Amino acid sequence: MLSTIGPQGTDCSPRGDDGPVVATIDPQTLAMPDWRGNNRLDSLRNIVADGRVSLLFMVAGSHNVVRINGTAYLTDDAEMRTRFEKAGRQPATVILISVAEVYSQCARALMRAGTWSGKDESADLPTAGEILSEVSQGDQGGQAYDAAWGARAAKTMW
Repeated sequence: MLSTIGPQGTDCSPRGDDGPVVATIDPQTLAMPDWRGNNRLDSLRNIVADGRVSLLFMVAGSHNVVRINGTAYLTDDAEMRTRFEKAGRQPATVILISVAEVYSQCARALMRAGTWSGKDESADLPTAGEILSEVSQGDQGGQAYDAAWGARAAKTMW
């Protein structure tokens, strides 16, 4: 999901792909192709007016949700567009996002809602504990976090 802010208020639009939705340009920068959708330009107009954006990453089957806040701008740079070429097509523009914050979202709401009842496509993703361990350079006990999560969530679900 991509959330933006503009003169008319906020806008949130789903952004999906078969595979990664963004590419990492460097440790502080992500690139997201603007693939053709419903031909509304709300998000793009908002980015031009006010670069603040939020991303919400969800993968079917995983209760881990990652959120990113930052600022964005649009580019139609030919090299950047070529980077995302699929089946001979390129996005008209690419959204470049300067990352200010990255954090995980509590999984309880997805668990309560039974959001994922189909195929689990999250097998190759890192766990919340692995992410925690990586960003804290091992100081936060990621394995212990993962091991305790199920029981902790069950006790504090509501």
